Amino acid sequence: MKNLFPLSGWEYFDWVAAHRGKRHVLRQAFHRQLLEAHRHRIPGGAHVLEWGCGSGEVLSGLKPTRGLGLDFSAGMIAKARELHPGSALEYRVADVEKEVVDEPYDYIVMNYLIGYLPDVQAALANLAPSARPRTRLVLTSLNHLWQGPLIWAQWLGWVTPQPPSNWLTTDDLVNLLELAGWEVIEKTTEQLCPIHIPFIAPFVNRVVARLPFFKHLGVTLMLTARPRQQARLENNTTCSVIVPARNEAGNIRPALERIPVMGSSTEVIFVEGNSTDDTWATIERELAAYRGPLKVRAIKQPGKGKWDAVRAGFAVATGEVLVIQDADLTAPPEDLPKFFAAICDGSAEFANGSRLVYPMEKQAMQFLNFFGNKFFALSLSYVLGQPIKDSLCGTKMLLKSDYDRIMERIKPLGDFDPFGDFNLLFGASLLNLRIRDIPVRYKDRTYGQTNISRFKHGWLLLKMTLFGLFRLKWR
Repeated sequence: MKNLFPLSGWEYFDWVAAHRGKRHVLRQAFHRQLLEAHRHRIPGGAHVLEWGCGSGEVLSGLKPTRGLGLDFSAGMIAKARELHPGSALEYRVADVEKEVVDEPYDYIVMNYLIGYLPDVQAALANLAPSARPRTRLVLTSLNHLWQGPLIWAQWLGWVTPQPPSNWLTTDDLVNLLELAGWEVIEKTTEQLCPIHIPFIAPFVNRVVARLPFFKHLGVTLMLTARPRQQARLENNTTCSVIVPARNEAGNIRPALERIPVMGSSTEVIFVEGNSTDDTWATIERELAAYRGPLKVRAIKQPGKGKWDAVRAGFAVATGEVLVIQDADLTAPPEDLPKFFAAICDGSAEFANGSRLVYPMEKQAMQFLNFFGNKFFALSLSYVLGQPIKDSLCGTKMLLKSDYDRIMERIKPLGDFDPFGDFNLLFGASLLNLRIRDIPVRYKDRTYGQTNISRFKHGWLLLKMTLFGLFRLKWR
């Protein structure tokens, strides 16, 4: 085989483009697997910028409505234009270390480019003009543990001979991203079995590769990051507080008295849920008498279950920031400004309440419930790839624009969660939103009884956790 190593940079890739024939069957499987890993993180119809696009397979396979592929090899760009024509795709010659794209994209992809860059930090810093607060950078590189097998694969002719490259560990990549102004949200390895073996390869890549120890051994390092400098919301930001209320007549007035004003204005929307007591009549009476600073209104939910109530409230909310406040007030509404501050300053994109940090009052949570919450928090942390201290706390806050995106993203999952906690957390994870726990002090209920059935709903939560394993983690 021709000695390619006297060639460097664009010359090497021009040669590869000119001699690009039918890929070896092992390489075909590797690239198919890699594309699927990208598709899990990047939905179709997005605006995607790919640096180091090569011959365009990944960018084309993501099916963007606007796709820009850039590469410093003119030969690769010519091949990409030949293989992937289309009005949604554009391919140009450009060098990421010297040029910037002053146009925002939903996703920026750097697929196996990092290893060939003389100045990785400069390249990552040059991505900033292409990013907005919700832009996600998806970066892949070769796991240095596979250096030996790669050398053998080249010797056997299974892989195109490679020029000298950077061998960066996950920690190296995280460090460089942070220096360049990016915050890592997710870091995984993919492709523990990079060859096609029917039944075995899918099981190994989807299940075994997610297990402790094995999760560090995949061929591909894959990191997802967001811009660290987040745009702060203005002081005139508005907030909507959704209060699902079923059999909570005694908590309506305390809720109105205790929910604080956040931002320039705060509306409170009570969503009454087929109560058997006089909750609806109490809501009407209290709202008619209310003269405080909150904007207040109420609706009756159209169906059953907390998630139905939350969706009904969010659908009519006018605030830019949305939050759920359980009507039992066991998670104190006085803590809501902490959630609001985290959303407004960009430190959190999804603020999740945690009742398991501070000491709680004696009757607030029974032992089995406490154990169950711990179990589901650990399980969800594994499924989501982000640490979650308390997955079942009712208090959750996010931007309305992100809620709309979550609803679109979870459509393929179906209607599987009657409570809504998993729906929102799964959707936030699929969008790679930065989830942050906000500790709250959990209080005893002062009126009524819980609407949660410990064993019936515990079994349902377990089924939803397994659902998440198969649809998110072991996809």
